[in-house]
Amino acid sequence: MESLYTAAARLARGEARAEELVSEALDRVAEREEDLHAFLTLLPESARDDAKASDRRRTAGQALGLFDGIPWAAKDNLLTEGVRTTAASKILGDYLPPYSATAVRRLDERGAVLLGKANLDEFAMGSSTEYSAFGPSRNPVDPTRVPGGSSGGSAVAVAAGMCQFALGSETGGSVRQPAAFCGVVGVKPSYGRVSRYGLIAFASSLDQIGTLTRDVRDAALVLGAIAGEDPMDQTASTVAVPDYLAAVEEGGRALSFGVPAEYLREGVAPEIRAEVERVAAALERDGLRRRDVSLAHTQYALDAYYIIAPAEASSNLSRFDGMRYGPRAEAQDLLEAYRRSRGQGFGPEVKRRILLGTYVLSAGYYDTYYLQAQRLRTLLRQEFLAAFEQVDFLLTPTTPTTAFRFGENTADPLAMYMADALTIPANLAGLPAISVPGRSSQGLPVGLQVMAPPMREDLMLAAAATLEEVAAR
Repeated sequence: MESLYTAAARLARGEARAEELVSEALDRVAEREEDLHAFLTLLPESARDDAKASDRRRTAGQALGLFDGIPWAAKDNLLTEGVRTTAASKILGDYLPPYSATAVRRLDERGAVLLGKANLDEFAMGSSTEYSAFGPSRNPVDPTRVPGGSSGGSAVAVAAGMCQFALGSETGGSVRQPAAFCGVVGVKPSYGRVSRYGLIAFASSLDQIGTLTRDVRDAALVLGAIAGEDPMDQTASTVAVPDYLAAVEEGGRALSFGVPAEYLREGVAPEIRAEVERVAAALERDGLRRRDVSLAHTQYALDAYYIIAPAEASSNLSRFDGMRYGPRAEAQDLLEAYRRSRGQGFGPEVKRRILLGTYVLSAGYYDTYYLQAQRLRTLLRQEFLAAFEQVDFLLTPTTPTTAFRFGENTADPLAMYMADALTIPANLAGLPAISVPGRSSQGLPVGLQVMAPPMREDLMLAAAATLEEVAAR
């Protein structure tokens, strides 16, 4: 499928109609969905109606802009008014939200056509979509392998040509990691750059809504559409949103970059290390300046994350109790109703993280674990800020390995958690980060990650545009 930018240009020139774009997307869904399972809910009728309305606006000279008539997909933890939103959990199997997430609403207002709700790991807790209560998505490059997670369905929909772009969410790498596994571009904005209003919470100090697109230019367009302050979210930044498309078109050839040794350590596949070094050398040949930087606290990031994120999850998910949200199990008393409702409604990975989070917040362990993890988080952010005083951006692998096979890591939670080892630091530090496809390794996609200073998505996208060009050589 063509890029968002190309499709929008054809619509503007009258060379295509929105109804045709949506029909092509739905045909592609019909062709591949049974094998790939990218979606949990499809909206073919409303999508066709929205496309017809877009064509009428364009004919009347009232088009809403570049997104008008463009088909897209939303991860199923983003609320969509009147459309089933499950977070891939049985406990929300029939939930119909009374309002839409701010990011969804902003795309609706621009005339974008929602095709459906994409699959994910339950409550965004996972790295493969194997923890979806409704079955996993499959990697379109090799269906015997996982697409990554938790935004696996969103990445599959874009990579398989089912839509022009998709929204996902990130807590520890859930946009960038599936983007790397599926060979598309995934953006995690700075914390606060995109409103979290209407995103079903996992860990509120880490969660961010991100984008999945076919290229960096499309990423700039989608991020520009959803970013900005929001009175409904007090954590949304009031920092002005720059022209991201202009940053991409300008590129980043006058920039300096660092490749932290800690991101090329043992555990990162040799072919991925080689690809990072190949691209770094090509950037230098193109005139970018490489400098040595160190991020020593990176080795502790995974440990800190799996204290902070489960702690916040245990609090956020307490509302799903069969009384306020979710089906209520029959029981003799209130406590038993809670136990049965949550026991039947939550899957094993969600239960594992709730238990872990409750433990680290309990009396006697809060100071030992949670407080120490927060201190490490502060040190990690300070270390990143110090590095950005020396270089404009950081270049690293997105993931330690390429996409793994189904069942390979499900029996070992620690092995599964390691899939996010290189993405988690940016979440803890609140940085913007993007995964751009590199050269494939043995036929499987490889992701190259760019990290930039907080609220410098423009710099990140400029660097990523240059990286995208260099990596494709």
